[in-house]
Amino acid sequence: MRLAPPRAGSPPPALPVVGVVALLALPHGAGGDGGAGPADAASALLVVYCAIRAVRDRRRPLPRTAAVLFALPVAAAGIAALGAVSPGAGITGLGRYAQVFALVPAAVLLLVRDRRDVRLLAWAFVALAGWQGVIGTHQYLTGTGASYQGEQVRAVGTFGAQDVMGMATVVSLGLVCAVGLALGRDSVRHRAVAAGCALLLVVPLAVSFSRGAWIATALTCAAQLLLAGVRRALTAGAAVAAACVVLVGGFGAGTAMLQERISSITRVTAAPDQSVTDRYTMWAAAVGMWREQPVTGVGLKGFPEYRDTHASLALSSGSDTEGAGAAFRKQPLLSPHNMYLLVLAEQGLLGLLALVGGWLALLVCALRRLPRARRSGQGLDCGLVACGLLVWLLTDFAYADIGGPSTVLTAVSLGLAARWALAEDACAGAAHGDAGEAAARMAEGVGRR
Repeated sequence: MRLAPPRAGSPPPALPVVGVVALLALPHGAGGDGGAGPADAASALLVVYCAIRAVRDRRRPLPRTAAVLFALPVAAAGIAALGAVSPGAGITGLGRYAQVFALVPAAVLLLVRDRRDVRLLAWAFVALAGWQGVIGTHQYLTGTGASYQGEQVRAVGTFGAQDVMGMATVVSLGLVCAVGLALGRDSVRHRAVAAGCALLLVVPLAVSFSRGAWIATALTCAAQLLLAGVRRALTAGAAVAAACVVLVGGFGAGTAMLQERISSITRVTAAPDQSVTDRYTMWAAAVGMWREQPVTGVGLKGFPEYRDTHASLALSSGSDTEGAGAAFRKQPLLSPHNMYLLVLAEQGLLGLLALVGGWLALLVCALRRLPRARRSGQGLDCGLVACGLLVWLLTDFAYADIGGPSTVLTAVSLGLAARWALAEDACAGAAHGDAGEAAARMAEGVGRR
């Protein structure tokens, strides 16, 4: 699938995708349940718009590999939907999986044409992370965030206390994009701005108190540095470490509460807190469900229905949420907070192999394109952004699953990674776009003469 560069003066084809990302900056309601929001509705319109364009242009919509990788998870989810506890639950679950893992990524793959579009979308991630980070840092400093250890200091941005992972996800993905842009071969000014944004985003990520997001972001940024080159990794690693000491310690983010949260990462097995105990209990429940139905699972949306019959007495009645404009509420534990175990429990080995196998195939294809981009110097920032987003998702899914408004960013990230990994002109897209602009300027100069 070779995509022609857009006409000179026309708006970027990826602009509708940027609009979907921008809608996540809106408030999501203090007392909401973290369900679908405006960005989800906009993503549905994005899919329709992309389908109309594909029919109008009369071209093959997707590369064959992409079509297979997007279709397999939907097919596996369709089989699991047949075993759902109710037809409504099966249809709802199938629609969600199709949206996040097939339809929206395919639309992003088709609309993102060249390096300029990739960079535009990456900067949209950074801008959204900056906006949510500013709000979250203000919540921490003024004590108006979500409740954490009896104090309303947890930064949640506009996502509210019922979706404490929303802001952490947005900020983490924005930080990963900023690191990828900073490690590219673009102008020094652009790389300096991206590096500055990445360092500033460390603060709201820290005060989100999300251990899973911390781990996923640290591993991803380390991987990006190594993929950019060992020498650059050592230099940048030293600079990042020094800057983090200044930002986190010097500006007051290194409080005793934050230090305790960091040290708790090493105590998740020796002396786990109640949230970790609940997570281990739900993981064990998910494994128990899979053992009953190892091939197809218990059905989509089936984890809440079968949880109590497989969970031990160590599981609490729910998670306490309060603050950020919301009253106290006992939030039920409806998922194992592990995407791999959730799919294994509800869809069995069939669903896990289809979904995770597709992600690993995307990662392998994306990594294979990086050496050529590093040698040519073209598109390296695009490759590092795409690979970084994919690595972050694969790591974070060990501590989280889909759900809430920020899930739209998961779908967009997968589409961006697929654009780099599977499109035939992934590395040359930027060069084609730049060459097209240069040719247009030369033709304009000749015409004036």
